[in-house]
Amino acid sequence: MKVLVPVKRVVDANVKVRVNADNTGVDTANLKMAINPFCEIAVEEAVRLKEAGIATEVVVVTVGPKASQEQLRTAMALGADRGIHIETDEELVPLSIAKLLHSVQKKEQAQLILLGKQSIDGDNNQTGQMLAALAKMPQATFASVVTVEGDTLSVTREIDGGSQIVTMPLPAVVSVDLRLNEPRYAKLPNIMKAKRKPLETMTIEDLGVSLKSHQNIVKVSPPSERQAGVMVASVAELVEKLKNEAKVI
Repeated sequence: MKVLVPVKRVVDANVKVRVNADNTGVDTANLKMAINPFCEIAVEEAVRLKEAGIATEVVVVTVGPKASQEQLRTAMALGADRGIHIETDEELVPLSIAKLLHSVQKKEQAQLILLGKQSIDGDNNQTGQMLAALAKMPQATFASVVTVEGDTLSVTREIDGGSQIVTMPLPAVVSVDLRLNEPRYAKLPNIMKAKRKPLETMTIEDLGVSLKSHQNIVKVSPPSERQAGVMVASVAELVEKLKNEAKVI
């Protein structure tokens, strides 16, 4: 079984970001970049499926500038077999990413596509669902447990108030949640081996996909600074402030 894992290059989760001077986006100059944490969990799950003898090949794919190859090499150091880089400097919306991934899937014919449930930069949670719709494949979102038995996939997914178990035939699309696993750290020998693993580079034109932007970012602003708290002398004073100043009750 081949597993396809789309990954995204994002600002490292431990870095505090700031808006650039012209309010058009986040200033990423000289910032540490990393694999989106949810994508890293998807890579880990795919590698575990291979180690369990269920998957035969793990292919990672990303869309982005040339520097995104760094994240593909990281994913290969974690255990992926090869990488596909769709090189572009454009800022693409989730639907465009889903169309490109669909084109890659038609070429690769993977039986399972594992994605992170969302990206931590744009906070998007759409690509997996759009990809499943384009590919007309069954899907499960927010997976906390993934089990493969023959041609059947069983996914435990987190829902409000508990969990839900769904089963579906393969091929399928699954977006993973935080509780699915804890990603491993890449060891130095594996980092060196990853440099020799196959990495295919292509362009949007190579895939023959026609893309169209459906939205524009008008302005990006930092959140308002948190105001200092106020000590109150009694519950009555607290209620009065909540009612007449904050107007929340």
